[in-house]
Amino acid sequence: MSSVGPKQAIFESLAEIAQAIGHANRLELLEHIAQGARSVEDLTALSGMSFANTSRHLQILRRARIVESERQGKRVLYSLASSAEVVALIKALGQVGERNLAEIGRVMNDYFHARDSLEPVSRADLAERVAQGTAIVLDVRPEDEFAAGHVPGARNIPLAELEKRLSELPKGVEVVAYCRGPYCVLAYEAVAALRAKGISARRLEDGFPEWRAAGLAVESRV
Repeated sequence: MSSVGPKQAIFESLAEIAQAIGHANRLELLEHIAQGARSVEDLTALSGMSFANTSRHLQILRRARIVESERQGKRVLYSLASSAEVVALIKALGQVGERNLAEIGRVMNDYFHARDSLEPVSRADLAERVAQGTAIVLDVRPEDEFAAGHVPGARNIPLAELEKRLSELPKGVEVVAYCRGPYCVLAYEAVAALRAKGISARRLEDGFPEWRAAGLAVESRV
């Protein structure tokens, strides 16, 4: 009979999960998968890794039951298992890191806060403003991620197209931009670009995965 007690058995299993997410490339893959189900081919292109490395990282995440896979024809799609819990886990990891690690604080100050030091818009505030029609919600992620799911009423203008499509944004209404998550640079860059053009803009406190994980309404395009 095993001498491992129930507490130790649980801690060993939790350690396996911690080891599974304990790699920068796997954290990046989770950010991409949190936008919607992705194939290995898609994730290879998004991450810049080789197909073999992407597959290996995905298998580690799948064994820890952080992601799950589904075959559709010749493609295998990966999605988050228990999406809200995984998003909350990654968010908690970021909060601990920001509090305890000086390197994260330096990057936040030098890059993120340098582009936008204003207090972001909370999810609750944005939900209320969406209901009242007092803000333009701007999703600056790629079109396929927007189609998989987005904040209700959001307009999709990918960051690379923003400057040439500014005329699509009504004047005199504040723009609230969001992207993939708290460390996604797209929303920060969008807010900086909009303000440079004299447009009132703020960013959402985190991103679409956190919005969905909070149980707020979501729209999608099939």
